[in-house]
Amino acid sequence: MSVSIIWDLDDDEEGNVLHIAEHGIEKDDVAHVFDNPVGHATSDSSQRPMIFGYTLDGRYITVIYEEIDEDTVYPVTAFEVPEPG
Repeated sequence: MSVSIIWDLDDDEEGNVLHIAEHGIEKDDVAHVFDNPVGHATSDSSQRPMIFGYTLDGRYITVIYEEIDEDTVYPVTAFEVPEPG
């Protein structure tokens, strides 16, 4: 899935970059998952789309995002999740 990712400024305390960093995830991790997804779902709590995949260092994460248009996404949060069994 080749998409453009919208990022807030790196030092924006209310932005998505710092929010995902709180979970130990970096922008490159999110981009890698969008380029190499292994699953999709919808978040139960927010009803936003979510994508699953592996970071370059092998962690299995989910990224919850807003779809701006068919080619552009805004990651809301990302965090490590258990691998599917």
